[in-house]
Amino acid sequence: MKHVPGTIRLTALAVLGTLALAACQPVADAADGRPKAKPAQVSARVVAPGSKAGSGALTRARISTKSGEILILEEDGSVTTMDLDSPEGQDAFTISEADLAVLNANLDLDFGGLVAARLPKEKTAQEKALEAFAARSQPALPTLSETQTIAPEQFIAAKVEPMNRGRATDLVEVTANLREGVDADIAFSYATCALAGWAKNNGTPYGRHIRTLQAERNGKLLIGSAFILSQDKPMGLRVMETNETLRECKARGIPAA
Repeated sequence: MKHVPGTIRLTALAVLGTLALAACQPVADAADGRPKAKPAQVSARVVAPGSKAGSGALTRARISTKSGEILILEEDGSVTTMDLDSPEGQDAFTISEADLAVLNANLDLDFGGLVAARLPKEKTAQEKALEAFAARSQPALPTLSETQTIAPEQFIAAKVEPMNRGRATDLVEVTANLREGVDADIAFSYATCALAGWAKNNGTPYGRHIRTLQAERNGKLLIGSAFILSQDKPMGLRVMETNETLRECKARGIPAA
């Protein structure tokens, strides 16, 4: 059958798609275990001659795996043959930008239904350690129960002294005297409030609690608390923030001087 140039034209996508189907089609083994010979022809549906790519107008075509001929089934039932080595066949492989756009759309597959829902990000070991540390931290002033009473006569005197000298003075000790029998949490709060008042006067915003010693002497309760001062908020189980602590001390009626 004679082919009239311009009347039969395959788009590059149709040819490439047909060849891809032929290459991917599995071949079953014969009864003797040897692979079967490849089929003489491969059937496919291609864009109908004269139709634009993406229009949805398809027709049947067969590709000869031996001779390299493309057989087009016309609407009237006739078959048109095109050689891949002919000028028309070579021209059929010319890929336009529109063809590439259609090919890109066809390859843009959505695997959303096959992918598991995004799981929450697992925390790193450092993040877990910081959370555990934060869970152990305590407020600057201990939380008092309703049975713990604060009276002005409980507080006798307090002073703050640097434990290291020079420009790097950042370690201080607060010595607080209270009446004998005062609750330990109230005694520690008194020492912390005294530090907050001293830090306010010296322009120090933070103090990290190091240790507290307690003893009774001459009918008095003696408290010795050590703190490290800093301009930036440090990490610690108990950190004194100067202005916030002063407000809490005033609310509780604990002197800060």
